Amino acid sequence: MTFLLMLVDSFVFSSFCAILSTENNINSPTSMNKSKLAIIEDDVAIAAMYEFKLQNDGYHVRRADNGQSGLLLLEEFRPDLILLDIKMPIMSGDEMLEKLRSTEWGSSMRVIVLTNISRDEAPSGLRLLNVDRYLVKAHHTPKQVVDVVNEVLHGHRPQTATA
Repeated sequence: MTFLLMLVDSFVFSSFCAILSTENNINSPTSMNKSKLAIIEDDVAIAAMYEFKLQNDGYHVRRADNGQSGLLLLEEFRPDLILLDIKMPIMSGDEMLEKLRSTEWGSSMRVIVLTNISRDEAPSGLRLLNVDRYLVKAHHTPKQVVDVVNEVLHGHRPQTATA
């Protein structure tokens, strides 16, 4: 009888843990290691959308709406990865990245450029500023952007369905 109770208790506990892991997505790589991301984007609606998607994937996210405030945010927040727009008021993304790379604390920060400027039209100096990825917003869904973030930070490629 005692063995049967221990077996039932064990089953109930493992079922409870399975429910929690499903609800909280415990098995995702990002929830086990809550990486910090900064979004430097002047379009509030777009920034909010990416912030929402990334927070739902377990990331700790902060935002800035131009390169100047972005640089201040990065110095204080020290994110693991930056999503950076190029065309912004006050200070452009490429100008901000150039200043970031000249600092000791920002010289090796990971960066994904996320913009609507094609790679061919991007500022030429951007190629020298150690960018991990260059994504055109119009060509990537928010889920695809999250998948690229996961891949850059954790080396996880998204699972593709096979028919």
